[in-house]
Amino acid sequence: MTAKRSTDPAIPDPTETPLWNRNFRLFFFARTVARFGDGMVPVALAAGLLDAGHGASSVSFALGAWMVCFAGFVLFGGVLADRFTPRRMMVLADVTRLFATAALAVIFVAGAPPLWLVYALSAINGLGAALFQPGVASMLPVLSPDVQRGNAVLRVAESLATMAGPAAAGALAGFGGPGTIFAVNAATFGVSGICLFLVRMATMKAVRGDSMLAELIGGWREFRARSWLWGVIAIWSVYGITVLGPLVPLEAVVVTERHSSAMFGLMMTVQGAGNVAGGLLALRLRPARPLFAGTVALFAVAANLLVLAYDVPLPLLAAGFFVGGVALAFWLVMWSTTVQTMIPPEALNRLHSYDVAGSLIMLAVGRALAGPAAEAFGTREVLVGGAVVNVLVCAALFAVRPIRELKRVVRPPGPSSNAGPGAGRADSAARPTAEDSSQT
Repeated sequence: MTAKRSTDPAIPDPTETPLWNRNFRLFFFARTVARFGDGMVPVALAAGLLDAGHGASSVSFALGAWMVCFAGFVLFGGVLADRFTPRRMMVLADVTRLFATAALAVIFVAGAPPLWLVYALSAINGLGAALFQPGVASMLPVLSPDVQRGNAVLRVAESLATMAGPAAAGALAGFGGPGTIFAVNAATFGVSGICLFLVRMATMKAVRGDSMLAELIGGWREFRARSWLWGVIAIWSVYGITVLGPLVPLEAVVVTERHSSAMFGLMMTVQGAGNVAGGLLALRLRPARPLFAGTVALFAVAANLLVLAYDVPLPLLAAGFFVGGVALAFWLVMWSTTVQTMIPPEALNRLHSYDVAGSLIMLAVGRALAGPAAEAFGTREVLVGGAVVNVLVCAALFAVRPIRELKRVVRPPGPSSNAGPGAGRADSAARPTAEDSSQT
């Protein structure tokens, strides 16, 4: 089809279209509340398992059970979202996680639970997250008249919720113990499920293949057909192993050893504030080439690595954490918006699941290798090496023409943006149109 410029009067300017319609408000509240609950989980597991006399490895295994199930089943979650629509799978996922988390609350209130049961329930929660995640990407373009603004406000709210969740869990741990934390976490899944159930969606066409394997293969073909998509993910895989993966465990070790665990908590808050600022920046800026602009921002992550590599004063350390948070949040908004506007709705669930699975696996590998690498080569050397790789990765993104020159597109607002019952088909309303390249 012939692309239309965003100046076409038939296509409303998304920046002038109200974002906070009923459906987007419900989706926004569901995501924010669920992210708040997710932030409680590590604190609840640590408090419950360590108080029961289990070692720190038990917490790692519980979180690992969640991660393995999530990464292992998210590809199937994308296929199921195509077959049964994303909203149905997200509601089912919330119901699953509600019951699994409520069971965790009960067994921790009852006393010291058997480890196998904690691991099993954590794995079920990971399976629920795998069913939920593909819909996060595919529902937003249908519900929001402006995908970039929608991603930006979600990034801001989720960053605030991620900071608030552990703090609330810490307070609840002293008040009622891990059982209370898990009970509140279960309630957040209930609230999320109700909000998503109340979203009034237009009829979405189910994608049915010969088999689940055939649909996975079809998703892989769609993935390979887009050089900008697999190019970014291939480069990002290197980034996850060498930069982002090691950054998380090493920043905890470095800041705690040089200062204290309380100071590490403060630095995480500063980084979260940077995430909020990055989301707000993405609300203001609308670059014609979003991946190019996101890559420019990504250079700044090197600052976060370098302030950890060298024993700098606290204000400079905080500045590095803040700048790193801004850079990552801005990149993520640019990347999410590009994926959601450039990929056809009928393929978005499956392609997003490939993106998530690949990214998580590489991050997990990077985290696992961080400790041995630091012991073998030295913590400073690993961090400085990560900063160098950060620059090289950005240079590689610039070097790939389909990534560097990819233009921003806008979707005409879908019927579900302000929809009530009887609205038109959602899958026919989300076709991308070329954005006027003069807009920056």
